[in-house]
Amino acid sequence: MFATPERALATQKAAFDALLAAQNTAFAGFEKLVDLHLKVTKATFEEASLKAQEAFTLKDGQEALAFVSALAQPNAEKALAYSKHVYDIVSGVQSEFTRLGEAQIAEQQRQLSDVVEQLAKNAPAGSESALALLKSSLATATSAYESVNKAAKQAAELAESNLTAAANATFKAAAENGKTTRARKTA
Repeated sequence: MFATPERALATQKAAFDALLAAQNTAFAGFEKLVDLHLKVTKATFEEASLKAQEAFTLKDGQEALAFVSALAQPNAEKALAYSKHVYDIVSGVQSEFTRLGEAQIAEQQRQLSDVVEQLAKNAPAGSESALALLKSSLATATSAYESVNKAAKQAAELAESNLTAAANATFKAAAENGKTTRARKTA
């Protein structure tokens, strides 16, 4: 398949570089998730400490009930925000993996096309129809891959836009509910 050892070495180096890029992408995503978890944990501990101090200052059952109901709303909003951050990180890593995969596939298609061209140059007389069939099959496979890839991208974009719209609606509803709860509490 390879005309020279240099070409084989170049192909192996490209594959190794692609593997390193994928590992770096995965590690960067993991690093972002760990950073997010550390920030959330620190903020949660700080807030829990403050809320515990506030709880010790409550004087009666009415204040306790208002205090407990006031705790639920911000936590729901924070959980939604946390989920959105995790989704964004995972989505970014997935996009980078997709980009790397597409680059690998494009390179493999180019190499396969080069091999077919090399075959065509060195083919014996009378094999033109077999080479034409091979080239046609390669073009059909490439076209089919591009069509499936395009449809998958459109489906992913649609799913992401629907998820974003649902998340935004949830954030809006949570914010409205929080305003209503605060208005009742002050009234």
